[in-house]
Amino acid sequence: MSTTEQQRPIIEFNGVNKWYGQFHVLRDIQLKVARGERIVICGPSGSGKSTLIRCVNRLEEHQAGDLIVDGTPLTDDLKAIEKIRKDVGMVFQQFNLFPHLTVLENLTLAPMWVGKMPKKEAEERAMAQLKRVRIAEQAGKYPLQLSGGQQQRVAIARALCLTPKIMLFDEPTSALDPEMIKEVLDVMIELAEGGITMLCVTHEMGFAKAVANRVIFMDQGQIVEQNAPHAFFDNPQSDRTKDFLSKILGH
Repeated sequence: MSTTEQQRPIIEFNGVNKWYGQFHVLRDIQLKVARGERIVICGPSGSGKSTLIRCVNRLEEHQAGDLIVDGTPLTDDLKAIEKIRKDVGMVFQQFNLFPHLTVLENLTLAPMWVGKMPKKEAEERAMAQLKRVRIAEQAGKYPLQLSGGQQQRVAIARALCLTPKIMLFDEPTSALDPEMIKEVLDVMIELAEGGITMLCVTHEMGFAKAVANRVIFMDQGQIVEQNAPHAFFDNPQSDRTKDFLSKILGH
């Protein structure tokens, strides 16, 4: 990788707007994400935070402005979209595992079909990622035989099998029982320490303090405030941020 590539933002939103019919869901988003940066995005329901990260791998289309991912502008060009999707892993609130496939088969499917990888190599890579999320012993089981926390760790391992440069997390713990949240966050903390670029929509503020380089607060489709975690939590600038934090931190 050239020095220029390393210095260039890996994700760049430049005046990005999106509407659902009349509803203006993203308003003039300006955001640059550095390679290896870990960003937590928070905000009330309907603030546009999930839509924002889903634009990065074109699960949602933006209608105005520029969005550039690792030097490739996101347009209707299918080849560009395909290239970006290979470099961007995503973990959803619902685990989205195939119930009729074993854990191992869930992980080898994309590398074999998308990456044209031989089965043996795909299985070796899958087992390595399952070890990484500490669940290798469940490889032969089906998703519904696992707890929610285990299924989410499998979903993280599946995303890692395509060796993405960027990981997107869309409220990865909000469908989990409280006792399972920690096991998923621990895996995410380990990932963060490995230097991957992360954009994470979450209300887990302890995770934000432990991992994030930057916390972004969104409301009504706009980035209202962003700062390093320490400054964000201890000295919020906007009244909307203060109000939000008082509700979720219980002050």
